[in-house]
Amino acid sequence: MSGSRGGSGNGGSGSDRARTVRAGRHTVEVHRPGKVLFPAGDGGAGEYTKGDLVDYHRAVAPFMLPHLRGRPLMLERHPDGIDGPRFMQKNTPEHYPGWIERVEVGKEGGTVCHTVCDDSATLVYLADQAALTLHRWLSRTGRLERPDRLVFDLDPAGDDFETVRTAARLLGELLDELRLPSAPMTTGSRGLHIVVPLDGRQDFDEVREFARAVAEVLAAAHPDRLTTAARKKDRGDRLYLDIQRNAYAQTAVAPFTVRARPGAPVATPISWDQLDDPALHARRWTVADAVEQARTRPWAGLTDRVRALGPARRRLNALHG
Repeated sequence: MSGSRGGSGNGGSGSDRARTVRAGRHTVEVHRPGKVLFPAGDGGAGEYTKGDLVDYHRAVAPFMLPHLRGRPLMLERHPDGIDGPRFMQKNTPEHYPGWIERVEVGKEGGTVCHTVCDDSATLVYLADQAALTLHRWLSRTGRLERPDRLVFDLDPAGDDFETVRTAARLLGELLDELRLPSAPMTTGSRGLHIVVPLDGRQDFDEVREFARAVAEVLAAAHPDRLTTAARKKDRGDRLYLDIQRNAYAQTAVAPFTVRARPGAPVATPISWDQLDDPALHARRWTVADAVEQARTRPWAGLTDRVRALGPARRRLNALHG
């Protein structure tokens, strides 16, 4: 991907011509592949088209799909690019192809038919729909009440990544004490997510309460740096340990998804060792180079190390009760 206009090979008068893309068992028609979704910006932010997004989704599919399969999605769509209107889509439109998986989820007064991305063709189709960011549930179809991921969102007061780096180290050390495997991910925005794989035994209420207890222990130990205050006015310049995504029907940005910010930054899994890289920041990778990072498989083996939270909760009580 070139990061310039028509980077997908659709420049000039041909930029509005539909492009047919074969992905796995299906063929997807990409409309207006030359349409600019990410205009070039200050600070050298590259320009990327819908065709570039399609190409990125095709290339990253082997690494991204394991984090998407079987999970309801909320789609963040920008039909006119990041400078145009944004809307969040939960319900799957009727015109979506029949081969795209869906799941019917109950809600007060009715149901929502969420899109589920199980294959590369769906990833390409969502790129054609200008679904820039894919927000995933932390549970899977068939066990919607039982999350198999826990997410801590490290949300800094400003754009100072050093505060995020410090908080991540402190949280990682505490999770190690609790004998819970964990892995960091840049959000493509300002902070990091710390992800813990679970065995799916606990429901969302139990998982969220555990996450809250961990966050409160950490914030109490470092009150000048960290906070669990939900209201911004109560945080000051402290980093917010956000555990609110660990609730039924809540979502978190999917690994390797693109964020709607200049330069098309990507939410990118990293290893704990990479946290020490002085060049690291929340928008370190973009659609131009995130696949290279994906190929290093920074989370290799993580999902094979799932844990129940019961033993960890007992250790937390013993250590910090």
